[in-house]
Amino acid sequence: MFAKLISLSLHEQAEYLTRALVQKVSYNHTEGERKKAGFLEDILRSFPYFEENKDHVWTQDIPGDELGRKNVYAFLSGTSSSKKTLIYLAHLDTVGTEDFGPLQNIAHDPEALHQFFLHYDADPELQQDAISNEWLFGRGALDMQSGIAVHLANLLYFSDNLDELDGNLLVMFTADEEGEHRGSRAALGELLSLKKNLGLEYMAAINNDFISPLYDGDQTKYIYTGTAGKVLPCFSIFGRETHAGESLAGIDPTLIAAELTARISQNFQLTEKLEGELVLPPSCLFMRDDKKRYDVQTAVSCRVYFNYFVYEKPLKQLSNELKTIAEDASIAVENRLAAAFKDFRNANELPERHLDWKTEVTTLDDFLGCLDEKGIDTPKIVGDVLKRCTLNGEADARIIAFDIVEALHQSDPEKKPRVILFYGTPFLPANTVDTNTDRGIFLRKCLEEVLEEETKNSGEIFKVRKYFPYLSDGSFLSFRGSDEDIQSLKKNFPGLKTLFPIPLRDMRDLNIPVINLGVYGKAGHKWTERVYKPYTLKILPELIRNLTKRIL
Repeated sequence: MFAKLISLSLHEQAEYLTRALVQKVSYNHTEGERKKAGFLEDILRSFPYFEENKDHVWTQDIPGDELGRKNVYAFLSGTSSSKKTLIYLAHLDTVGTEDFGPLQNIAHDPEALHQFFLHYDADPELQQDAISNEWLFGRGALDMQSGIAVHLANLLYFSDNLDELDGNLLVMFTADEEGEHRGSRAALGELLSLKKNLGLEYMAAINNDFISPLYDGDQTKYIYTGTAGKVLPCFSIFGRETHAGESLAGIDPTLIAAELTARISQNFQLTEKLEGELVLPPSCLFMRDDKKRYDVQTAVSCRVYFNYFVYEKPLKQLSNELKTIAEDASIAVENRLAAAFKDFRNANELPERHLDWKTEVTTLDDFLGCLDEKGIDTPKIVGDVLKRCTLNGEADARIIAFDIVEALHQSDPEKKPRVILFYGTPFLPANTVDTNTDRGIFLRKCLEEVLEEETKNSGEIFKVRKYFPYLSDGSFLSFRGSDEDIQSLKKNFPGLKTLFPIPLRDMRDLNIPVINLGVYGKAGHKWTERVYKPYTLKILPELIRNLTKRIL
């Protein structure tokens, strides 16, 4: 690869690498991720620096990964004795190509897609972009093979200009970002080991996950000094089944699930209000009752979970708020059923009858405490479910978590109507540059100076925000939570050690801030995905290079 790259200019290198990477399939949770890692390792080993320093390129097997996926690393040591180290971060996997429909056969062929869109008049903006010849198409072109290409081009530059590097570069390409973030979670151990063995001082990480216009005509390039966090609040709802002909005598868990969803999903009032930040409301990702086939019995239980972005709110506070919402939803259903039964009784001239529609609302932590007081062996129940799910081949960590909570509920002799709040995978903490620290002030100053210089040179308009609004591997490089937050998460996350191993204290010790200087384009995760070449391949590499030198 080096023999081809050496004759090209910087932006030509970035484009050539982007096209080469797009053509290599690496869909999330497929062996393509492993093959892409091998391809990246081969590219790195072709650079003269790494031919001379073979042990400065290596891969890391992701522990327990059934597909044998790997992370790829490259370490570049500057000419000074400084231990200051900057990390270049990008993920190597992409989403699939089902959205391309009949064009799946050319989903990884940028030139063929370009030719198709030249004549695609169903979307005038898309067609005009193709005509301009300034956009590169293909699955992963934007998210984020072009990001990898930019990091590789800069790594090649610095490997040939070590005197400009007053410190070290660590390049880290991770697997499984589009799924369970196994790559970035596994990388934490590698980062700690390098820090200990080489005495590295991690200054920051530069991620270049994609950015896009926020509205029609938006030309601003948004730079983020951190990334949003995410939790997955889950509610296991257990009602009281009854015959459909006597439905008012029971408690239908789907009613509570519907009430919960109406109060949480797309409710912008629940979103943290942060001045100048793009913040997103929670959304329902899953709702299902337990019925496997048709009969006239009402559902016994229902499962629902939500995508919930978090920024600065402590997890304990969020849990209290969600529990209150669930309590209000349950009371609303109780009152509704009581009123409906009264109307039913009056309409049919029936005598009074005492029915109780109360539903207990609890967190998993509190419920486990109640079961323990009753002498129930909760660790054994959890372990048995995990073992059974493994034997049955159940792969969805969220379904396994629900199975655990249901087994715990069934172990309770009372089996009363109940809503249990817990958390499922994945969990991503928010991570941002802390401008209350000397390092944070320094990083912010470096960034603003570099952006100001670029504006003078190119006229680009930048806006700095704290939180990258989408999910990112950068979340795992730091954790700002307290010991109380750590315990709250562990106690309310069934099977955490097995389903989503996450070393929160190690993350807190690493405390690496992440700056996202993203590749720029449109339609990420869509079949019309495309990256804007003039900014991404020409301006961005220089921008990252200048920031690298400024920080080090």
